[in-house]
Amino acid sequence: MKAQQRGSTIRVLAACSLERSQLPVAVSRVAEHESWRKELHRPATYVHKWWARRLGSVFRSVLISAASAGGEPSSSALDGAVVYDPFGGSGTTLVEAVKLGARVVARDINPVATLTQRQALQSWEFDTVERLFAVVEAACRVDIDALYVTAQGEPVLHYFWVAIADCPDCGEPVELFSTYLFAKHAYPSRYPAAQATCPRCHAVCPVDISVDTEGHCSSCGTGFGMAGTVRGRTMTCLAGHRSEITVALAQRAPRRRMYAKVVRTGDGGREYREIDEFDLALYDRACKLLADAACDDLVTPEGELADGTNTSQALRWGYRTWASFFNDRQLYCLGRLGAALRDLPSRSPEREALVAAFGKTVEHHNSFCSFKGEGTGPVRSIFHNHVLRPERCSVEGNPWGAYGGSGGYADALARLRRAHEYKLDPTDLIERAGTVIVERGLSAPVPQAIVSSWNDFASQPGSAYVVTGDGGQTDIPDGAVTLVVTDPPYVDNVHYSELADFFHAWLRGIGPYPGYPTGLTTRDKREVQNTGAEEFRMMAAAVWRECARVLSDDGLLVFSFHQSRTSGWEAVMRSLADAGFVVTAVRPVVAEVTTSLTKAAASAPNRIDVIVVCRKSGIQPERATPAQARAQISAALLRLRDSGLALGDGDALSAARASVLALGTHDPNCDWKELRCAAEAEAAQAVAELAGTRQSRGACLAWPEGQ
Repeated sequence: MKAQQRGSTIRVLAACSLERSQLPVAVSRVAEHESWRKELHRPATYVHKWWARRLGSVFRSVLISAASAGGEPSSSALDGAVVYDPFGGSGTTLVEAVKLGARVVARDINPVATLTQRQALQSWEFDTVERLFAVVEAACRVDIDALYVTAQGEPVLHYFWVAIADCPDCGEPVELFSTYLFAKHAYPSRYPAAQATCPRCHAVCPVDISVDTEGHCSSCGTGFGMAGTVRGRTMTCLAGHRSEITVALAQRAPRRRMYAKVVRTGDGGREYREIDEFDLALYDRACKLLADAACDDLVTPEGELADGTNTSQALRWGYRTWASFFNDRQLYCLGRLGAALRDLPSRSPEREALVAAFGKTVEHHNSFCSFKGEGTGPVRSIFHNHVLRPERCSVEGNPWGAYGGSGGYADALARLRRAHEYKLDPTDLIERAGTVIVERGLSAPVPQAIVSSWNDFASQPGSAYVVTGDGGQTDIPDGAVTLVVTDPPYVDNVHYSELADFFHAWLRGIGPYPGYPTGLTTRDKREVQNTGAEEFRMMAAAVWRECARVLSDDGLLVFSFHQSRTSGWEAVMRSLADAGFVVTAVRPVVAEVTTSLTKAAASAPNRIDVIVVCRKSGIQPERATPAQARAQISAALLRLRDSGLALGDGDALSAARASVLALGTHDPNCDWKELRCAAEAEAAQAVAELAGTRQSRGACLAWPEGQ
């Protein structure tokens, strides 16, 4: 096989530029630019949702540097090489490797991830995509649009809903508003016009938030403050009884009431109005349509939530099934759309693309979505916090979405066209004269035929081997892979299968591609991700051992890792040592925007990834002390900071812990407890150095774990 022959000619053993020098500062500047609009710059990997996508510009640089023997890295260095990603995720590694001429192999334990990777790589006949989209539109659009109109036939863009819980003390129903101000502009200082709902009669009350501290209802004459019934996790009824919301719900999902809508007027404008009798009757009609529909008329989400890190909040609020995440009108409309996709002829790549695009619609049309405001994409999706967090005040839009909104299926064709055009003629971000620009002509076209076995991959040029499966057990021959480049899952925090089940509940009834699993969950006991560091270590080591088997003797394992806790870094480094890998370089690179919600909530947020470079054991790496390892990583961080990139304590802590704990892979007899102590002391020193202050060395665990 040509790829296997080529793999033996890429001599990374003697002089890999990724090991010889730091990643250029320009890589982080380009990465920061990409991170603000990742879906714009890398549309092929955004056809379907996946979590914690890494940046294409970073992985492109890593791939080039990993196969470059010093000097100026060459964009043709991967021509014909086999690149393997055992944690395929969104497919970032795969796309960037194909763009550089490599052949790619990927596995992921989760079928939703596999679907995402397939869209990132797969070749489409776009005329066929357009034809099939027209079939879907003809099957359901008119009926969906008819359920999102006013009595006068005007399109309703959004309905606003509030959750209701009964007071445990007196039984009084409490509308769970934290504020009665429900709609404002994304830039309120410039555009102060906003909308409030009257707590007495539920009329819509315009307010000017630059001057108004209270609302006044012209319908019932009531004046009211903006503060609602909810403070934090508690609610207060009219009688003054205060209680925990989850106690009041008593393990039952809250009732919800429509209280306002925004309408597209005849002149193309928008107008907020209260809910009227027609709106209520129209919703009742949708409920009846759902109840009367035959089983084959709709695809509906199946399965129950299982307890987990990312499902616990929803379960505490009484949400037990995936269907309970949607109101009846959403279930009917999404069910009609899902059935139209299910019934498309054949199992072609084009049908698969249209099914994958349905994920964005489901993501933005459920009771866990909220209103962002005017002047921006109006809907926050269910995953804007990476968890399944119930919303007290939710927003419902038209799932077809021809008149705007977020995630409407009407936009699927445009999103697929952007991905298609990118795959045919990829663009890349580069820095020129201090400015990040978009450049064409630096990469090969992406489209590949997807195959499901190594034998097919070996015999079919222009194919990519992408399957769902355990990265610890493959059919790849010994030594057939040139580079393993990947992004392992977190040790904690975001548990992908718990979130992916939200999509799987719909996909299992549609069948996006032949062999898509039909079980009720994507959870798998072989998942590497685990809340326990020791369990993570054991599962990760099994994957690394398989990587060592399939990797050529002079090959590299390179991965990006994002972890704030010392225990997490120790787990990943010990897993490498268990599998017979030695870390030969640790490189920090900017990977996230500073405004990420999950980072803003952290006590010491970090926005860097650490690139870890490994070889099979048997080499003799240069020996270093913990202080020397920390000094090297601190110097790299200072270069990033001095170039104008904003870094914080969390960045120094994470990078220093990684660099010191990597030393444990150099010594088969490592005392990991002692090294962990050294990592904490050096991490505290790295924080002081990044801040530009002097700080004496701390004792063991000088900085709190995980901060």
